Amino acid sequence: MMSDLLAKILGEVIVALPWTLAMTGLSFAFGALLAIPLCGLRTAHNPVLRNCALSLILTFRSIPPIVWLFLIFFGVGSDLIPLSPFVSAVIGLGLITAANVAEIYRGALKAVPAGQYEAARALGLPALLQYHDVLIPQIFRLALPSLATYAIGLLKDTAVASTIGVHDLAFSAYRVSQETFRGIEVYAAFGLVYFLISLAMAYATRGLDRRLRERISR
Repeated sequence: MMSDLLAKILGEVIVALPWTLAMTGLSFAFGALLAIPLCGLRTAHNPVLRNCALSLILTFRSIPPIVWLFLIFFGVGSDLIPLSPFVSAVIGLGLITAANVAEIYRGALKAVPAGQYEAARALGLPALLQYHDVLIPQIFRLALPSLATYAIGLLKDTAVASTIGVHDLAFSAYRVSQETFRGIEVYAAFGLVYFLISLAMAYATRGLDRRLRERISR
């Protein structure tokens, strides 16, 4: 019956949703932090450092996420260091995120007018305050739309983690469809969950963008 199917889907969503959100959040946070030094290398004056960073970025952006997850979980995780499916997924997706976000940071850095850097120095503020009070809010404001778009894409990319056994939404959708033989209804329901999460992320980004605009305009 439809009510039994809905109850089963709801039960699976309750179990799988925290794993999907945690995987998305941790992968994005790990990648966003790692992207900072990677962006620094990418914009360094030394051509060797620049080319090394570019090579890393191209490597992680060019190979499909599922390949990285298999390499980490079945390769590194099985032969060198014991890694759970969830940890392997966070590492793999985090490294891919770092490569993409480093380029977002680089674009935002270039988009800040040179006069803003000069004005920050002219204020006589310490270097840390120059970045904290003047430059970083502008850089983050410029990078925010691209970061939000990537985060929503990352949410969908986490579905590949089901192939190595992470109990996320995609894993649950496959299991329920196999148990009930109601693939259309099941995948439509889980697709709606992904859509609602993406919508919530988009609205949250709009609110954050509005607050940043207000802060910068003061």
